[in-house]
Amino acid sequence: MREHDLHERFESSFDDADTMRRKGKRGKRANADDTEPTRRGRMTEEEKLRIARLREDQLSTADTPEDGDRWSTWGDAEQGPRPHPDWLVTELAAVDRELGIVKTGKEADVFLLERAMGEKACLLAAKRYRSNDHRMFHRDAGYLEGRRMKKSREMRAIQNRTAFGRNLIAEQWAVAEFTALARLWQIGAPVPYPVQRSGTELLLEFIGDDEGNAAPRLAQARPDEDELLDLWRQLVATLMTLAEAGLTHGDLSAFNLMVHEGRLIMIDLPQVVDLVANPRGVEFLDRDVRNISGWFASRGLPPEIADPSALVATLLDVAGMA
Repeated sequence: MREHDLHERFESSFDDADTMRRKGKRGKRANADDTEPTRRGRMTEEEKLRIARLREDQLSTADTPEDGDRWSTWGDAEQGPRPHPDWLVTELAAVDRELGIVKTGKEADVFLLERAMGEKACLLAAKRYRSNDHRMFHRDAGYLEGRRMKKSREMRAIQNRTAFGRNLIAEQWAVAEFTALARLWQIGAPVPYPVQRSGTELLLEFIGDDEGNAAPRLAQARPDEDELLDLWRQLVATLMTLAEAGLTHGDLSAFNLMVHEGRLIMIDLPQVVDLVANPRGVEFLDRDVRNISGWFASRGLPPEIADPSALVATLLDVAGMA
């Protein structure tokens, strides 16, 4: 059960208490040994945090396997697109074991996780979005345009950046990234396979070797002339695949691309932008292209090849927006 569902259940108890109080005023009074609530109205921030901590304590005392940190959460999570890859362990009796941290980021941290069942095992990247008391998600207003919550109470919590609201934002980012990865994977874009989502945690295909060493970011690569041209061509093909789907990355740079065995892989997609639905879609596309074109130009790619204006025009044409 999600945290804000617990909040709603808790708040409904106050409504029930109000009803009983009104009945008492009309005549019959509750039994003397019944305890009447001492307050009414919505929960304070302290109460919300207390409930969240209580839930975490209950989870921490749950049954855990001897040879791992938790049982597989596959059966309780939103699962990735079918067909599931052959390398993925989907048995419900599998065990998850954390092997260390891969990367820390502004909104999320990534951990290395092994899921094993007998002799079969796979490495996964566990991306966990933060929602602690003091976290402020940067630049979210522009990306979240067009994404609306159904309940006005939730919208107010997000706008006011309450603890509850920050948790909702974290889950929005997780849902957005999982949805984008699933969609891009299905249309053949080079992205990690999205294994599952549970709350603010994503489990993704680990991009790296069997020893748990993550593939380098493009920013760390030192390609020669031929490799640079090949990587540029891969990038253009990836951007065209996104444009055909009416999308752009939204925050593209050499740090959001990985190079694994010569293959360019796009990562970090929570802020993926719909070119049509988002009023700033073309602006984000233009910024993506100029950022990444600048990196390739700084590594020696001829300017007539890495021409950002020409590439933006091509992508808008592919997206049907020229």
